[in-house]
Amino acid sequence: MRILIADDDPQILRALKVTLRARGYEIVTADNGAEALDEAMIHHPDLVMLDLGMPKLDGIEVIQGLRGWTQVPILVVSGRTDAADKVDALDAGADDYVTKPFAIDELLARIRALTRRVVSADDEPIVSFGAISVDFSAKQVLRRNGPASVPVRLTPTEWRILDLLVHNPRKLVTRESLLTQIWGPHHTRDTGYLRLYFAQLRKKLEPVPSEPRYLVTVLGMGYRFVPDDPAD
Repeated sequence: MRILIADDDPQILRALKVTLRARGYEIVTADNGAEALDEAMIHHPDLVMLDLGMPKLDGIEVIQGLRGWTQVPILVVSGRTDAADKVDALDAGADDYVTKPFAIDELLARIRALTRRVVSADDEPIVSFGAISVDFSAKQVLRRNGPASVPVRLTPTEWRILDLLVHNPRKLVTRESLLTQIWGPHHTRDTGYLRLYFAQLRKKLEPVPSEPRYLVTVLGMGYRFVPDDPAD
């Protein structure tokens, strides 16, 4: 079971990492909100624990960013005790809220309760389109080349873009949504990033990169992943 812990207090990060690893959990850490979103996209944790008062992106922005593409359980662990903060976090998409200081036994019980409903990463599907197969559990992309398959190397950012699109088949994913979830809310006008990365992805994944069949641009709005028609 992999847990992402996001907190800007190094002592809390260190203490939680030691405590939870001793109980058999795999731990990934982040000390700011932007890094938390990056690590979530790369590692696909089974649970996210986060503080609200973090630099770069606060906890509410991280929750909103996560909820744009995943239903991973989110446990807020914060020193904010005001009821309004709890309501804001839960309304944004958090599943539970624990205030600091906390008893470790209570925290462990909350983790167990939230992770009972987690589907194993081994159950994530392999999505295929054209000659490409995307294995989400192995985090690997393969291209059929005759009787064999060869790996396709994607950068972390390319993987994040592909992950967002493939998990939302045939749905419009707006430019603003992609930019916010990958680079943060202060980059919603940086559409040049997207054009560059989509050009690279199409070179690696499309049969004819100049005539995209699967990673389609919706002019003036965003992008769409169009899987193969099952009838074909």
